[in-house]
Amino acid sequence: MRKIYLAGAAVALLVLTVVLTVSASQADEPAAARSKTLTFDVTFSPFTSIATNNHRDPNSSISVGDEIIFHDQLFSKSRQVGDDAGSCVVVSPGPEFLSNCTVVFRLPGGEITGQFLTSQGPAPKPIALTGGTGTYRNVGGEGTLQEFGNTRGSLTLRVLALVPRGIDS
Repeated sequence: MRKIYLAGAAVALLVLTVVLTVSASQADEPAAARSKTLTFDVTFSPFTSIATNNHRDPNSSISVGDEIIFHDQLFSKSRQVGDDAGSCVVVSPGPEFLSNCTVVFRLPGGEITGQFLTSQGPAPKPIALTGGTGTYRNVGGEGTLQEFGNTRGSLTLRVLALVPRGIDS
């Protein structure tokens, strides 16, 4: 009788090991990825700065901790297709201006969130895409904002949508 219990326990342990191994290997499989590039013309909002630092340098119009807010319009083929809203916190007013920014791009089908570190000037600004909602709920990727002066620019988002294997959505 004792041999039957031991044999049963051994079989149960073997079955459990096989089930856990199969489950773990399926979970470890990389997700399938789909990518799409979205390109927009941007009309920038007026520069808006909010003074939040009470210990200001009297010789500077901006201080560490001040916030810059924006709400820009996104266009495709001369038609407005969305907008963005965000804020940047000043981390260094000089000698090289530097700020840490977050942004939400509102597009048909959902929103895409992003973060970037920026300095003044026309150099392209890389953006890390950190998530989204709706159609964009499983996205990551990167983007580039190129400024053409104070009122116009272009935005390219290279959206990488992670899709679990076996799911078409």
